[in-house]
Amino acid sequence: MSSAWESLTVDARDPARLARWWAEALGYQVVNEQPDEVEIRRSADHLPGVVFVPVADDKTTKNRLHIDLRPDDQEAEVERLVDMGARHVDVGQGDLGWTVLADPEGNEFCVLRQRED
Repeated sequence: MSSAWESLTVDARDPARLARWWAEALGYQVVNEQPDEVEIRRSADHLPGVVFVPVADDKTTKNRLHIDLRPDDQEAEVERLVDMGARHVDVGQGDLGWTVLADPEGNEFCVLRQRED
């Protein structure tokens, strides 16, 4: 017996706004929007999705799970995401070759360097 990865769920103060931000950041699309849930995916038939659900409280501590992005051009992608509303954050990572950003609601994610294959 095994399981298939269906989705990653993100708590959000404004699920629709945050879902649209991440859809733009990832090149995804909104595939379902309800008052209690907004889901984005690469395409409607492509899993996993990212589901945003409403919560009443703000994020207060460092994420225990986060997304890593690996763009073709790290510097350009960091600039694009910051222009979209992300901000640089320090979670104690030091200078390790990736950049830690936070989305508009404060959820940390990493932008990695290009792969050196």
